[in-house]
Parts: sequence; structure tokens; C-alpha cells
Amino acid sequence: MNREELPPTAPPEEPLPEEHHAGLVARFRNYFLTGLIVAGPVAITLYLTWWFVNWVDSIVRPFVPTAYRPETYLPFGLPGSGLIVAVFALTMLGFLTANLIGRTLVDLGERLLGRMPVVRAIYRGLKQVFETLFSGKGSSFRRVGLVEFPSPGMWSIVLISQSPSANIASQLPGQEEHISVFLPCAPNPTTGFFFYVPRSKIIEVDMSTEDAATLIMSAGVVQPGSDPQKRNAALAGMANAARVANSAAALQPAPAKVKVE
Repeated sequence: MNREELPPTAPPEEPLPEEHHAGLVARFRNYFLTGLIVAGPVAITLYLTWWFVNWVDSIVRPFVPTAYRPETYLPFGLPGSGLIVAVFALTMLGFLTANLIGRTLVDLGERLLGRMPVVRAIYRGLKQVFETLFSGKGSSFRRVGLVEFPSPGMWSIVLISQSPSANIASQLPGQEEHISVFLPCAPNPTTGFFFYVPRSKIIEVDMSTEDAATLIMSAGVVQPGSDPQKRNAALAGMANAARVANSAAALQPAPAKVKVE
């Protein structure tokens, strides 16, 4: 009698504890980074907003009488009360300045400050800056461009400002019109370089200043626009404009060389 042959049994699989452990670590790291990306901007925004509100409250609160402070009638302080008072006071100041009496008082104060040697220069400079930034009439830093900097073939993003004054423009070489630009540094766009450049050397880019600041702060990691097609089209347009500018510069005749014997 023949014995039935049993099918060969497969050897038991060996456990892979190291790969399983590595998978758990990688998954934990991805979840942590995802949570950090979501919570980080929100936390920093709330912190900066809270700091600004408390800073304004600390400045305005000493000028508010004790009888009109919310903490006088409430068992706790009311954050933002100083900010509300500041907004209301600035609005009333603008309303009063719009009439004849307000303008007369402002002119009187400006003439008084204009007679002070050191204060005069500080006040005039700050007034020009505030009028340019908040009046909504100027075009400073509302346009973005490309400038060949720091060496030929390398292009940097700049914020286009105003044209130079008459006395500065008369001292600049050449007959072409110059324009002042600001080149922010990465990753801190509040620092950078300010210089005058010929208008023909600037390539204007269809990009908002917010997108330009984001691009600079992220060192190119975050590209402007959420749509990949529009983003690639913008980058292709920038590269095409830079290539055309380089071609035009290459076609210009080179300066003649003088042979000295």
C-alpha cells in the first residue's frame, strides 16, 4: 500500500521588523510635517495679530481717561479697545483735516516744524513716504520687474519705484530715462539694494508685489499662482523675456578698440 504524498509546505515568512519600523517613522514624520504646515502659519498670524493689538492698546490706553476704560466696569480687560479708539481718532482727524480749519492748523504745524533744523528733514522724509504708501495715488512698489543683476545672464526680481528727481537725473550718464528700483534680499525682503537703472534694462512682469515677496521669502520654493498651467506660463514668459533681452544686448555693436603703439 502506497502512502499518499503530501504537498510540500511553504517555509514560514520571516518577519521584517526593521522595514515595518521604518514605515511607521516615515508616516509619523509626514503627519507631523503636515500638521506643522497647517498650524504654523495660523499660529504665527494669530501671535502677530495679538502682539499688534496689545502694542496699540499700550500706546492708546494712557490717553484714555479711567472712567472710559472697559476694565473700570468689567472684571477683566478688553483687548482691542485701544485699537478701536485709535481707528476712531484717526478717522476723526482725517475728517477735521478735510475742512478749512483743519487744513489751516496742519499748515501752521508744518510751518512750525519747517523751522526746526533737524526735525524738518525727518518730518519731510516721513511725510513723503506716508503719502506715497497710503495715498493710493503713487505707483511706487506696485509693479514688479526683472533686472540683470548681479552679473550678465543672472536676473533678479525688483520692485519698480519712481523716476529720479531732476537734479539726480541730470547727473546720471547717458540720455536714456532712468528709474529707481528696489531689489529685496532673500529670505528677508525688508533688506536689499536700491539703485537707478535705465528703463530699457527693466523687464516688467505680470506679478503682484505679494507674489513677488512670497517668491523671494521662499527662495523660489513657492512659485506665484496656484494653477500649475498659469504658473508655468508665467515662468516661460519670464524666461522668454530674458532671452529676448539677452539677444538684443548681443546684437548691439561692441565698442571700437584703439590700438596703442
